[in-house]
Amino acid sequence: MAATLTQERFTAPGWIFERKLDGIRLLAYRRGSDVRLFSRNRLPQTLPPIADSVAALPVREVILDGELTWGAGDGGYHLFDVLWLDGRNLTDTPWRNRRRVLEELPLQPPLRRVPIVDHPEPWEYARAAGWEGVIAKHVDSPYESRRSKLWLKMTCEVKRTFLVGGFTEPKGSRVGLGALLVGDPAGEGLVFVGKVGTGLNTATLLALRERLDALEVSRPPFTQGKGLPRDAVHWVRPEVPVEVAFIEWTVHGKLRHPRLLSIEGDS
Repeated sequence: MAATLTQERFTAPGWIFERKLDGIRLLAYRRGSDVRLFSRNRLPQTLPPIADSVAALPVREVILDGELTWGAGDGGYHLFDVLWLDGRNLTDTPWRNRRRVLEELPLQPPLRRVPIVDHPEPWEYARAAGWEGVIAKHVDSPYESRRSKLWLKMTCEVKRTFLVGGFTEPKGSRVGLGALLVGDPAGEGLVFVGKVGTGLNTATLLALRERLDALEVSRPPFTQGKGLPRDAVHWVRPEVPVEVAFIEWTVHGKLRHPRLLSIEGDS
């Protein structure tokens, strides 16, 4: 089962949060004394300490799902789900029941349980702790062999201020504008770093359109950067700073999964 990436940040009844670990996905299959380990793409893994610890569990049959990590004090096989236990297929049972089963297993290092994050803003707790992010899981979710929206991954974000150098026309039912074209000042130039179309509500879209229309120019203000859109584009003087959150820089120097946080001058 895989989590769906989301830019939404929420807490709600029926949802729990787990730490998102930076490792490799590992599934453990045990039948009797035979233990087999596989990566997410079903490649066999040879990890004697993990296999020995799974073999030492007081069960006959079990299928475990988790993340393998390395590092002093934090390495190990971090378990977050149980798919099968002693003849019982648990994949159709709610997550909360599977978690209860997992908590009853007497794990010994290098086996560990992924901790539940009890915090009003788990994603902020993860950022402060230097984690990769958190996984939101619905407590009634079954275990499905696919990417599911009942498991959501919220990765930690970087926040930066950029300048708006243009915008695109809206499509469909969207009003005001489609996406902001933002740039990063570099020396005396402005490097195009991508489009920001998430995080704008209807009121913001309409207000921004009016503000940017007054700054329209005939040529793009960007001096560097590839991938500028060509159709239905308006260029503006880069005088409107915006705060943007994004996950990381791509290899092409663009923002990955950006969303608008605020616009300078707005109350």
